Amino acid sequence: MGHPRMYDDSDPVLARLREIALSLPEATEVEAWGRPTFRAKKIFCLYEDGLVFKPAPGERDMLVHERRVTIPAYWGPSGWLALSLAGEVDWEEVRELVTDSYRQVALVRMLKALDA
Repeated sequence: MGHPRMYDDSDPVLARLREIALSLPEATEVEAWGRPTFRAKKIFCLYEDGLVFKPAPGERDMLVHERRVTIPAYWGPSGWLALSLAGEVDWEEVRELVTDSYRQVALVRMLKALDA
């Protein structure tokens, strides 16, 4: 038995997140656990009541103190954070967080393409 779909494809926030995540070299979207996940072979972010991402090394301690950021139950013990995408969203910040998370899992050729 699969997981029920936990998102709506017509969600404009998800559409914007998709645009950002799928603009990265070789990024794909795969539904898992009823949620959209974005991958570069491995998951680099997902949409679960906001953006779930792995912060760049050294940035977690700073980000965890922001009021829009929480530690997700399943992903948090592995260093991941969740950013609320409710209300006013700074999409450049989202792009930076998604890109930093992507850089941690992307293959060398993907990183070369990103930096080209």
